[in-house]
Amino acid sequence: MHWIDDYQLFLFDFDGLLVNTEEIHFKAYQYMCKKYGFNLDWSFARYCQAAHYHAEGLKEEIYRELPALYEVEPNWDVLYACKREKVIELLHQDIQLMPGVQELLEALNKANIKRCVVTHSPQALVDTVRCQLPILNTIPYWFTREFYTHPKPHPESYLTAIKQLADYQDNIIGFEDTPRGIKALLQTSAQPVLVSKAAYDNLPSNVIRVVDFNVLNNSQKLESLGF
Repeated sequence: MHWIDDYQLFLFDFDGLLVNTEEIHFKAYQYMCKKYGFNLDWSFARYCQAAHYHAEGLKEEIYRELPALYEVEPNWDVLYACKREKVIELLHQDIQLMPGVQELLEALNKANIKRCVVTHSPQALVDTVRCQLPILNTIPYWFTREFYTHPKPHPESYLTAIKQLADYQDNIIGFEDTPRGIKALLQTSAQPVLVSKAAYDNLPSNVIRVVDFNVLNNSQKLESLGF
């Protein structure tokens, strides 16, 4: 894993990248719809397609899928509050690290390389997960939604982290599991890495793509992956 020494700052997304919380968010949205009398009959892959491209993607797609839901409750903030409460409940049941995350975080901690999480999840949700997975507490800096105004794909969150943590001439690398997050990284000086099994199309050629962190952990140089 010598490639980690080529970078002085690591930027990580959170949900679906470091922990398996994307599936929990999906279940919470299904619960939200069911509570209002509707069935969100999507596969997890369909959910990802709706959620991972645009900040307002899920709101638009769910209302499009269930127009009667809009008639019952047109205020998305009310629906989202219901979803958020369910997420917190589910987070106490089955949270796991994504494949390869433990090994990478241990290596970064041992090498004392700067690293942070940049997420649109609120601090309360993040704290709930960190209590259950101690390795996450080796990451010293956390930029939750309270730190910035505009969600990804706007680059504000990453630019905020870079401004605070990066030194001049630092090589920066960022990891995301969605096209929306990659678009945010592409507007910064970081090398973007997509970590996902999904076959997302139309990504620029400079985006490194791997199915999980184990692929990176078993590599000595990123060039060995063919990029």
